[in-house]
Amino acid sequence: MPYASLPKLDYPYDALEPHIDARTMKIHHTKHHQTYVDKLNAVMEKHPELTDRPLEQMLMKLDSFDIPDADKTAIRNHGGGHVNHSLFWQIMGPEKTVDTKLQADIEATWQSLEVFKKEFSEKAATHFGSGWMWLVRNASGSLEIRGLPNQDSPLLMGMTPVFCLDVWEHAYYLKYQNRRADYIAAWWNVLKLLP
Repeated sequence: MPYASLPKLDYPYDALEPHIDARTMKIHHTKHHQTYVDKLNAVMEKHPELTDRPLEQMLMKLDSFDIPDADKTAIRNHGGGHVNHSLFWQIMGPEKTVDTKLQADIEATWQSLEVFKKEFSEKAATHFGSGWMWLVRNASGSLEIRGLPNQDSPLLMGMTPVFCLDVWEHAYYLKYQNRRADYIAAWWNVLKLLP
């Protein structure tokens, strides 16, 4: 039995249109995310002693495992890709289910939702290369915006992910080409947690 499997979406591929197109969603989910799952499973086959651990726990304690560095890197990259995408699909949807506590915490930290969205969007638009923009809770429970490269997860740094935006080109290129800022502006419409 494989360690990880591709999660099913709670909505059809066309449910986020016109903001995120069905073709991008299908390729992103069935090709890109599936590749992370497959490559994670391949490395985990070499380490059956780790397969009873949840992936999130493994990412938090990755440096403590006595396995080759190349395998740690594979778990970091492909495990991170799996965890990151799994959360990404969950926090999006065709209808809002606003988290009022989260909204209140954001407003207390950034003075307003508009100020927060502007800062998050600017950081996502200017994030260099491929990666993710995150809203996280740090070790003290405070909210922070963090940009991370590649498939790095905030779990690697002891932070708790709240939500994330995939800024790899595969997340938007078919519809938006090089217009990352347009993709980010559209994405707020499908983030379920905030109005």
